[in-house]
Amino acid sequence: MLQRMARLTAATALLTLLGTTPAGADGPWQQVGGDARSGVSGIAFEGRTEDGAGVHALVVHDNKGTGQKRLSRITHWEGSDGISPITWNGAEPVDLEAIEAIPQMPEEYLALAGRGIVYRLKVVGSTATVVDYAPLPAIGEGDDFESFALVAQNGQLAALWADRGAGAARPAMLYSAPLTFASWGQPQFGSVTRRAYRATYPTDDEARHISDISVTDSGRIIVSSAADAGDDGPFESAVSEAGRVTVSASGRVRVTLAASPTVLGTFPQYKIEGVECLPGSTDAVLGTDDENLGGYLRSMPFCGA
Repeated sequence: MLQRMARLTAATALLTLLGTTPAGADGPWQQVGGDARSGVSGIAFEGRTEDGAGVHALVVHDNKGTGQKRLSRITHWEGSDGISPITWNGAEPVDLEAIEAIPQMPEEYLALAGRGIVYRLKVVGSTATVVDYAPLPAIGEGDDFESFALVAQNGQLAALWADRGAGAARPAMLYSAPLTFASWGQPQFGSVTRRAYRATYPTDDEARHISDISVTDSGRIIVSSAADAGDDGPFESAVSEAGRVTVSASGRVRVTLAASPTVLGTFPQYKIEGVECLPGSTDAVLGTDDENLGGYLRSMPFCGA
């Protein structure tokens, strides 16, 4: 135990040092959690602060035990972050990995668990109430999901999600489908398409090719990829432009993946599991789940047209 604590202390000191100037980045990370139960597994934009200088965001945690926190609110601005817990009211999920605001539905969100259950939430103040839930369609054998994004174009709504993949042996599988809601609130998915995706970086044997997805206002698909060697790291991540998505007025979803993804930034020592492009902005908020080393947040200009 003493040896483990010493390793953790050393790793945390190294992370603090690297956090000021990680490769591929030009600004500091802010710590938002100090242990394995506080990492950021997904991020959803909630709104701007009153002065417009910061953002309110909801983040999910991949905890599995009864009564452990599933959701928090973070107010993120340059140099500091404020964190407050959200009470989960309803069927308790296991291993939440992504969350996304539902366009044109204030205070409503979809959160995704790793095995493919989508929870529709109403978040008011400090309480998130489960409206309904449903499985993703067309789940493949061995699929393990860490990502979910919504796209609103031409009056239609579509969803993107991905099996994370694992190294050279298993590329990520990016799924897409039209999305509607039943009158009682349940998410309903249309015809599913899928595309294989391999990250350019990292290239470890167990690298997760897609650990989160976000879509810009113009339809660029921004993804994170991540690798870790265990609960104490080391970790490494990248954020890349994977391709584009369009949704026609008839609801047809078309995903075009790049032959060679463009790496926008690399982040040694961090395991990025949350990427959220801010609407009307070039900025992305990045979140990490660094297991025993906690969670970190920062902004980067990855989401321009």
